Amino acid sequence: MEKSTRFVIHEHKARRAGLHYDLRIQVGNHLKDWAFRKTIPEQVGVKRLGIKQDDHHPVWLDFEGTIEDGYGAGEITIWDKGDLILSSVEDKKIIGRFNGKKISGSYVLVEASKLGGWLMWKQEDSPR
Repeated sequence: MEKSTRFVIHEHKARRAGLHYDLRIQVGNHLKDWAFRKTIPEQVGVKRLGIKQDDHHPVWLDFEGTIEDGYGAGEITIWDKGDLILSSVEDKKIIGRFNGKKISGSYVLVEASKLGGWLMWKQEDSPR
């Protein structure tokens, strides 16, 4: 099952939660969302822990600006965005190939309940 979709990574300078990066992946008519303290890993072998957030509306794919109220209040800019080829989407695991300006290649995102979040890492790409 390969399906083409889109993603965005927001740099979010939240007043209360501090600087973090929101990964949003379009699945159907909504965006699945995770918050990471550091940027998405760009090298094989580096793992990042993300915390699952509520799903968002697809308008967030292009959003940049200021959130005035609530826990997420602060500045949001697009850190990276692009196309994503999903090869597997399960309840606790997503595998796909990102094609952005900063993030490109095959990635795995898997629930790590013992750590209280989801782990994301870049896979070694197979030769073409």
